[in-house]
Amino acid sequence: MHYTISKSILSPTGGLNIYRGCLHGCIYCDSRSKCYQMKHAFEDVEVKKNAIELLEEELKKRKPMMIGTGAMSDPYIPIERTLGYTRKMLELVLKYGFGVRIQTKSSLILRDIDLIDQINQKTKAVVEITLTTYDDNLCKILEPNVSLTSERIEILKECKKRNIPTIVWLDPILPFINDTKENILGILDYCIKYGVYGIICFNMGLTLREGNREYYYQKLDEHFPNLKYKYIKTYGYKYEVISQRNDELMSLFYQITKKYNIKTDINEIFSYGHEFPKKYQQLTIFDEF
Repeated sequence: MHYTISKSILSPTGGLNIYRGCLHGCIYCDSRSKCYQMKHAFEDVEVKKNAIELLEEELKKRKPMMIGTGAMSDPYIPIERTLGYTRKMLELVLKYGFGVRIQTKSSLILRDIDLIDQINQKTKAVVEITLTTYDDNLCKILEPNVSLTSERIEILKECKKRNIPTIVWLDPILPFINDTKENILGILDYCIKYGVYGIICFNMGLTLREGNREYYYQKLDEHFPNLKYKYIKTYGYKYEVISQRNDELMSLFYQITKKYNIKTDINEIFSYGHEFPKKYQQLTIFDEF
């Protein structure tokens, strides 16, 4: 871990990343790709030391909107347990009447469920959880340093209890590893049981490009001997690596989500996550005068 002083913290659309890099160790992570031009080792997490001060300055100047975090680096990586930057961010979001959209794989988010609940009661909060495998034993291989699937399900359970809307990222699905009917049905069962608003699933597959491809193949050699050569033979150097069972599994996915009225339209789900309730924006602006 190392600190840096940042000049900005919040994108025009409300995107926020306090950390850069990750310690979860997911074998497929796209954020390792060289195109993101990270100038330090991926596991040497960069912490924006002045993030909270910068954020408060920005929130004072902006009209209320949804603040989104977790797209590039999980806000609940292990160092958050002691640093508490994400919790401080949530305190500011609540204080200034903004909404929040959090994407994570970590049950550490439950530490802050009180704040997320308060934000949701005041404006809007959306919790987004990544689920890739129904099997905890496989999860330990694919995502070794993060909460097990069974632990992430507790997040969905708690959010349902508090009426906090949830979105599941069914992504990625790894060809020849977890692209099975059993796996997809297992994940969907959780989504149905805990009433998720929507499921983001682009296809049954993953993306591989320079940086994350090499790391992924290295991990395949460790855990799935010879599978790397099957990937190379089947996909070459394609960016999009789509399961040969994609049509079958996507058909099953749409059939079940339609039956239980779970949103699957990517644009609709993204719009929902980004849309700040107008009535709260108007009330907040009115209160300033």
